[in-house]
Amino acid sequence: MKVKWRLSFLLIISILALLTFWNYQNRVYDWDMPGYMGSMYTSEFPDSPDKVRIITYQEIKKEAPAEHYTDIIGIKQWDIPRQYFVKNTQSFTEQLPYFQIKVGYILVITLFYKLGLSSPMAVLFTSLISYFFSGVLLFYILKLLFPKKYWLAVVLTVASMLLPPMTYMSRVSTPDMFIFQFMLIFIIGLLKKWSKWAMFVLLFGITFIRPDYITFTLTYIIAVFFFQYFREKKIDVSFIAQGTVLLIMYLIIIKFYHYPGWKDLFYDTFIDRRPIISTHPIDVSLKDYLSIIYIKIIYFKKVTLSVAIMIGVIFWRSKDVWVRMISVLFLINVYIKFFFFPQSAALRFFFPFIFPLFMMMLYVLSKKYNDLKLEKIA
Repeated sequence: MKVKWRLSFLLIISILALLTFWNYQNRVYDWDMPGYMGSMYTSEFPDSPDKVRIITYQEIKKEAPAEHYTDIIGIKQWDIPRQYFVKNTQSFTEQLPYFQIKVGYILVITLFYKLGLSSPMAVLFTSLISYFFSGVLLFYILKLLFPKKYWLAVVLTVASMLLPPMTYMSRVSTPDMFIFQFMLIFIIGLLKKWSKWAMFVLLFGITFIRPDYITFTLTYIIAVFFFQYFREKKIDVSFIAQGTVLLIMYLIIIKFYHYPGWKDLFYDTFIDRRPIISTHPIDVSLKDYLSIIYIKIIYFKKVTLSVAIMIGVIFWRSKDVWVRMISVLFLINVYIKFFFFPQSAALRFFFPFIFPLFMMMLYVLSKKYNDLKLEKIA
């Protein structure tokens, strides 16, 4: 059996290498790239905002295909904000806090840049290498779930890595693929029954990489806190301390980088992207918010159906309260993310929560084949 697993591991490594190269050949220089590169260069040239803007677009122009670059700089008549970003330093600089708060992600990009990659490739390489390691982590999870089904682990790994959200996340300049591998590590932590402090370190890293994941990390800590309380009838103060640390870190990050706030992000994303933030104060009414939610949730129906099926299977096959709670936690976070950022057309924003729910469904189904039990780690 060990020989078969070793051969299957070598096979999956080879396939992942080929898939990663395929995604590299189809990489996308998108309009998020200037934001992350600008954040990196701002740390290097904090007193030269003009230089940061100029070098950012110069470096992208050197590498990006012509059609990608023209999309980034916005040559079409209605792409006024992008035209401002490329020419106006104030406009470009005021957009950076939306990107700078992804502190851990920016640090990794900077590391690859310092190691010799060009700045655009440092951004893209982070997604590509994360794709490869996510495949390895997924294969490991499936080995835990189906220890006697090595062929099933290979097939499910390859099929998962070929899913459109996966391949797309690996090709673009966003932290979505990078954070996804940490969500897979989170699943491993659940399966391997890591201690609450080991899980806290992981939650700390997730929040540091993407502070908007504070909703996930805090809801997990709250869920475990109440699970422990109702099981043992006593309060574990350590969970309160953990949640407090994560919340304080989140507040420090958004204050340090002068993050405009949720209302500004919502307005600039779903109502009207402002060329210069400081010259255009905004007001998002409840009516504006609800009308956008109504439109977006209609296009979210496929996701709703998918997660409903998964949660239905989990509750049908498992009576374990812990398993059900963790599954509901992922489900809730799909919709927390949606109601904060209802970009229903971009599945990549929700996939890091949808896929772990799929893993929980596989865990429940795996009990048909072996005696694996997801013991409580609280």
